[in-house]
Amino acid sequence: MDYFFLTKTPLFQGVSTQELPAMLSCLEAKQQSFQKDARIYRAGDTVSALGLILSGSVRIESVDLWGHTSVLDLAGPGSVFAETYACIPQEPLMVDVVAAEPCAILFLDTQRLLTTCSSACSHHSRLIRNLLAISARKNLTLSRRIFHTSSKSIRGRLLSYLSFQAACQGSPEFSIPFNRQQLADYLGVDRSALSNELSKMRREGLLSAERNHFCLKKPAQE
Repeated sequence: MDYFFLTKTPLFQGVSTQELPAMLSCLEAKQQSFQKDARIYRAGDTVSALGLILSGSVRIESVDLWGHTSVLDLAGPGSVFAETYACIPQEPLMVDVVAAEPCAILFLDTQRLLTTCSSACSHHSRLIRNLLAISARKNLTLSRRIFHTSSKSIRGRLLSYLSFQAACQGSPEFSIPFNRQQLADYLGVDRSALSNELSKMRREGLLSAERNHFCLKKPAQE
């Protein structure tokens, strides 16, 4: 177990490497590896442990009755997932958690995390504060997606998302964490329609795009 890596994750921020062994024991930590496309959690599952990604990445997906998949999030090393459901253990998952690539996950019993005990060490309450901060940031992420998909047009959704990415990265030229299908799923649109709209925007001089790399441009003044 890489204790130094854990101390750099948002969940264990402020916890020393010396404190980790006792805390992990208290939280009944279990490490497990998954191959690409393995289902880590399935919609309908009830869970009592959150997952902390040690290596690799996972996709949070929603699949409807007809097999249509929407990618809700892509999470990498240091991120946690299923923490909200683990805090309410009888609430069934509404999403699938899928290994986007080979990954290692550290599972932590969330009820033990939320309940302090004499053996948990003085920084146990810090974990609770860290978990609250993580949940707040995820709420912001969800709010952003709602904002990006509020437009009725594909172009409006694209411009909203791409403008936000440019602002976050401080440059009109940037890369996004999605391929075309994943971007279409994130924006809630058909992939072919998305590609057609991107082609129109290229011809109009609004942007250039190569795979997941974009450059936003201002149209030439007449």
